[in-house]
Amino acid sequence: MINYRDEILRLKEEKNAVILAHFYQEGEIQDIADFIGDSLELSRKAANTNADIIVFCGVHFMAEVAKILNPSKKVLLPDLEAGCSLADSCPADKFSEFKKNYPDHIAVMYINCTAETKAVSDIICTSSNAEKIINSLPKDQKIIFGPDKNLGNYIAKKTGREMVIWDGACIVHEHFNEKLILEQLYSNPDAKLIAHPECPESILMYSKFIGSTSKLLEYVKNDDAKKYIVATEPGIIHQMQKACPDKIFIPAAMDEKCSCNNCPYMKLNTMEKVYKCLLNESPEIIISEELRLNALKPIQRMLELS
Repeated sequence: MINYRDEILRLKEEKNAVILAHFYQEGEIQDIADFIGDSLELSRKAANTNADIIVFCGVHFMAEVAKILNPSKKVLLPDLEAGCSLADSCPADKFSEFKKNYPDHIAVMYINCTAETKAVSDIICTSSNAEKIINSLPKDQKIIFGPDKNLGNYIAKKTGREMVIWDGACIVHEHFNEKLILEQLYSNPDAKLIAHPECPESILMYSKFIGSTSKLLEYVKNDDAKKYIVATEPGIIHQMQKACPDKIFIPAAMDEKCSCNNCPYMKLNTMEKVYKCLLNESPEIIISEELRLNALKPIQRMLELS
């Protein structure tokens, strides 16, 4: 029987590899990662690593960002099928056609999109820095925002900016159920609802705090409540429980017909797959240099602005 944890740590040292893990990964993967974070934090870590190999425990678009920022590094994704419903909702060819209708608009795109879509965008943002990036643009600058309509509507409301918003959504956040969450709040009167801005407005309106995964984690560390209902992918609860063992964290309720609290794509990565990808140095993310350079420009603008 292979001890995957020990073997991963051995191979990591042997091959000068770094493991980056998103908050939505399984707890055991988070525990063997060198860095854990949201998309912005992991982008920064990927840009500054001295490792020869980057193992990205997340989804495909995140590993692509690591490769775009580090063309000389070998970037591995434990399961190439770990995609993203939000990225899939905005194909580059359809987005390019959409943009033609708004020639005087800047396209600010959420990082949850493919390299091809990034390449036809002007600025990339994350849920951590979207508000800051929108506010950095001149007041008279017209904006397209995509692909997440819920995040776009939330940022438009926060900034007071009118934006043309692409009609896309995350399958996990879209299925949170207002009625069931209100029942949870009624049953837990001492709990605070905290939510990711990818949630629909019907969920955000009841939330005591709204923020990216890293900001949600920071909030529960510093807040004085003892119980939280967490409206985002429940992988983040692993870090919340480690940081605040005296507090209670309840995953927010989903649609009654759906047991999709967990992102099916994020959960495709397993300890066995992390071990095998390090052992075999595959599957590897490959991006043409032309595409990489085109996708790099809006990412660099994001990193400069944030």
